[in-house]
Amino acid sequence: MLLLSEVMIAYTDIDSFEDLVLIINSISTSNSERFFKMDVKPDYRDTPENWEDRLEAAFY
Repeated sequence: MLLLSEVMIAYTDIDSFEDLVLIINSISTSNSERFFKMDVKPDYRDTPENWEDRLEAAFY
């Protein structure tokens, strides 16, 4: 299971929500992870209100 908190810890150079979406999409296509858990809320200035939907769409 891929945890959002682990992604954010591993990729400390991410400075925007859009970069995070790209990383999540990249991980999902190159990894064998089948499940994604959003255990924290991203704390970027551009994090939209529908951040969960956006990250879920990027993963699946």
